[in-house]
Amino acid sequence: SSFRNISLILRLTFNVSVSHTTISNWCTKFAPLFDNMRLKLLPALDFSSDEWHADETVVKVSGQKHYLWFVVDSETRFIVGFHLSPHRDSTQAFCVLNESAKLGKPKAIVSDRYAAYKVPVKSVFTEARHIRVESFKDDISNNLIECFNKQFKAWYKTKQGFSSFSSANNLISIFVFFFNFVRPHS
Repeated sequence: SSFRNISLILRLTFNVSVSHTTISNWCTKFAPLFDNMRLKLLPALDFSSDEWHADETVVKVSGQKHYLWFVVDSETRFIVGFHLSPHRDSTQAFCVLNESAKLGKPKAIVSDRYAAYKVPVKSVFTEARHIRVESFKDDISNNLIECFNKQFKAWYKTKQGFSSFSSANNLISIFVFFFNFVRPHS
């Protein structure tokens, strides 16, 4: 929901009048707290599944194109790692994969055909098989993370871009916390 919708829900449901700006300020203030809780809760979960899916998507930060890299566990559907960067290269893929590797070692990493994943996957996950999805006709697809990107974009669309790099990281960390620990998983 947008901050305006959250404000409306609070007013209609609980008869609490709060401006959308105040809700935005709360998100900025409490985002580090939620991110710390996320970082403490993730190691307690079992991410030793067969596959992790990796992909990147474009977001706007201060009107400039940035890339948001995600790694999603195929069994739990949890976001194992994310990384926001103005660049789209192997260094950024290495950052998100290296951070995700702290939580487990999958048997395979599934990504699209983007070449930036080749070297980072081989160096971070030495035992894992790298499955590069070539077409929609392949036995293994990257539909899981593409579906997640669609959900993220629906949420992101209400923001109409991010005003700064730090606010983007704060809001994305709140989204990741909500997606992993509040939203019900099948």
